[in-house]
Amino acid sequence: MSLPWRSLGFVADLPQIPRSLTDPVPVLAIGMLGWVVALVVFTATGDRSDDVVATCWSGLAVGAVGFSIFLAQRAASRRGSKTAQRGLD
Repeated sequence: MSLPWRSLGFVADLPQIPRSLTDPVPVLAIGMLGWVVALVVFTATGDRSDDVVATCWSGLAVGAVGFSIFLAQRAASRRGSKTAQRGLD
C-alpha cells in the first residue's frame, strides 16, 4: 500500500528556508535580553515588589537553562553523537 504523501513530487522542489530564519540563537538572546531590560527597568523605577523581581529572575533563569541545553545539543550534533538531535548545525 502506497502512502499518499510519498507520491507528492513537488515536495522535493520546495526551496530551503534561509539559515537566518531557522537559527534560534537570536530569538533566545533577545528573549533573555528582554528579561534583563525588564529587571533593570523595574529596579530603577523603584517597583521592587517580590512578584516582579522574581518573575524577571525566573524568566532569565529559564532562558539561560534553555540556551545552555540548546548549545549542548548543537555541540553533540556537530560532533556526531548518535543520541543528539539532528539539524541543529
